[in-house]
Amino acid sequence: MDFSSFITSLATSFMIFVILMILFAWLSTKPGNAVVYYPNRIVKGMDPWEGGRSKTRNPFAWIREAMSSSEEDIIAMSGVDSAVFFVFLSTVFGIFVLSGVVLLPLLLPLAMSEHDAGILDSTGKNAFRDLDKLSMAHINERSARLWAFLASCYWVSFVSYFLLWRAYQHVSNLRAAALKSPEVKPEQFAILVRDIPSSSEGYSRNEQVDTYFKSMYPETYYKSMVVTDNKEVNKIYEELVACKKKVRRAEIIYSDSKKGPNPQGVKPTHRLGFLGLLGKKVDTIDYCNERIRELTPKLEAAQKETLREKQLASALVFFNDRTTASAAGQCVHAQMVDTWTVMNAPESRQLLWTNLSKTYYAREIRQYVVYFIVFLTICFYMIPIGLVSALTTLANLEKLAPFLKPVVERAAIKTVLEAYLPQIALIVFLALLPKFLLFLSKAEGIPSESHAVRAASGKYFYFSVLNVFIGVTIGGTLFDSLKEIQKNPNSLVQKLASSLPGNATFFLTFVALKFFVGYGLELSRIVPLIIFHLKRKYLCKTEGDVKEAWLPGELGYATKVPTDLLIFTIVICYSVIAPLIIPFGAIYFGLGWLVFRNQMLKVYVPKYESYGKMWPHMHVRILGALILFQITMVGYFTIKKFYYSALIIPLPILSFLFAFVCRKKFYPFFHTTAIEVASHDLKETPNMDLIYKSFIPWSLNPDKLDDERLGDGPSYDLRPALDAYAQTQDV
Repeated sequence: MDFSSFITSLATSFMIFVILMILFAWLSTKPGNAVVYYPNRIVKGMDPWEGGRSKTRNPFAWIREAMSSSEEDIIAMSGVDSAVFFVFLSTVFGIFVLSGVVLLPLLLPLAMSEHDAGILDSTGKNAFRDLDKLSMAHINERSARLWAFLASCYWVSFVSYFLLWRAYQHVSNLRAAALKSPEVKPEQFAILVRDIPSSSEGYSRNEQVDTYFKSMYPETYYKSMVVTDNKEVNKIYEELVACKKKVRRAEIIYSDSKKGPNPQGVKPTHRLGFLGLLGKKVDTIDYCNERIRELTPKLEAAQKETLREKQLASALVFFNDRTTASAAGQCVHAQMVDTWTVMNAPESRQLLWTNLSKTYYAREIRQYVVYFIVFLTICFYMIPIGLVSALTTLANLEKLAPFLKPVVERAAIKTVLEAYLPQIALIVFLALLPKFLLFLSKAEGIPSESHAVRAASGKYFYFSVLNVFIGVTIGGTLFDSLKEIQKNPNSLVQKLASSLPGNATFFLTFVALKFFVGYGLELSRIVPLIIFHLKRKYLCKTEGDVKEAWLPGELGYATKVPTDLLIFTIVICYSVIAPLIIPFGAIYFGLGWLVFRNQMLKVYVPKYESYGKMWPHMHVRILGALILFQITMVGYFTIKKFYYSALIIPLPILSFLFAFVCRKKFYPFFHTTAIEVASHDLKETPNMDLIYKSFIPWSLNPDKLDDERLGDGPSYDLRPALDAYAQTQDV
């Protein structure tokens, strides 16, 4: 990429960002859009433009509020997991800022002032373009200037160690403060028991579990809840809830029709076949009321049958003391690993009920099968990713499709396509994968939603690094130099190494596109806004319909975290080779901190709370990226024929040692709750009956049948939200 294309890419991305910012500043002040831009505040019963430090409708007040908000504000509005996400962003931002302060003034002048680098391309002309002259590639082989680049590797590494250690300590303190809270948290009084063996004494599952744990914890044991096969009762319950929603919607439509020219009104109808388009036509109100009368006793009978006859080999065990529950969740209760396995219970809203009864060996086999499928996915995806990176360069497009040459050779079109085509193709390609990886993670038999998200996030990170970072580099190099490599296979390593600085410009524009356009779309929320207003105008008839149209989602850690880790990996690996990428990495994470500060305070409502369990996942993958950077630099210094390149070899060893120490020192507390944390006093005696009932599935709890419920969404009270939403419509 030449310098003009690079500047065009940055300028266009920046202009898009400015336009989206202006749209956000204007649209977010409109009362009718409050449920799109302030749903987190509305759900908590707060006025959309209050609840923070800013009590004004100034369209730019969000910047001041985001900057001045404290960690306590984030935890109060979005939980500990959100605060931990900001620790991740600020830590990576700090790594790039401290690295850039040294590397940019030190390395850029050395690269720019080097004379006669002596590297030629295949035509015999000097291979360097304007941007490449700012990289390590412009340094001559065996040059004494390489000492500065070697020292920079040590600086980046030790800055990373220092900030990661501080971050781990801070997150550990955040987790401890949340878990020792005097507030009653139901999950702290329960453990999850799996792999319950068959009873040899003729006990029922309930009796077997009660007898087993009461003998061990006679003073603090409360009771157990045996997991059941809820497939049939869930089906009936969901149909019953759907019928009730249809009736409410149809009654409103019927009532509105009486206000027209026909005072008798027109009763709504629907067809019973595929998608309501085929089959017999029926009166919606009469048909749904009849189905409700049929399903209600059927549900009651199914509930009784499920509780009596469909008990499975797992259970939730409750204690009247959270210290005992914490200790029980860490203990080995049986001699054999495949019986009476226990863990601390996750939140009730996190439980993946269909996975709880899977046996120990089934979980082990599923895990290895899933890993094999992920391995195949990575391998097969590398082929199309490599082709995309190679084919979407203009030079290769002209070779494969000569008829496009008159079009792409036009200066304006060529500049835009060269700046954006490969990056957009890559982003679209990556958007197809996350849901598949989350499905695979749940198929392992993982018991909780947050654990499945962490597993999917890890898979997506490895996929992204192998296919995007490594795949783009290898794919582009092989495509460009295939004939030369065929003639001289020993030149492969040399070609890959020499292609690194050139690929830096691709990744530099990739990062810029992500933070300018990506964050602009995130902040402006154009797509959710359009969808909400279309649904509200054409589909919403009841208050429930309106709630569904604007009901806020979560951040989406399964995709957001690995995407940010990929950006970190790219920037850290090129930080010494092409230091110009460091400011772009710092802007990506600094601007991300600001934008998502606003989104966490006002938009996203978390589905669950894991009290920072995502952090060890982030930490180990940050170190993985750092080790990849160090190994890359070992190879690149070797290609530069620098005699002292072996001096970098201790860095990967130090990184592995650092990871080992952190895991031994910090990780056990993230796996289970420390007894000293759980032993803090509560401000009130826990109501064990309410704690027990909070874990009963919706389909088995008669008391919840008439509650407002939207699918499998988060269980927060939406009545304050409705009142606040109604107020915004009156403004």
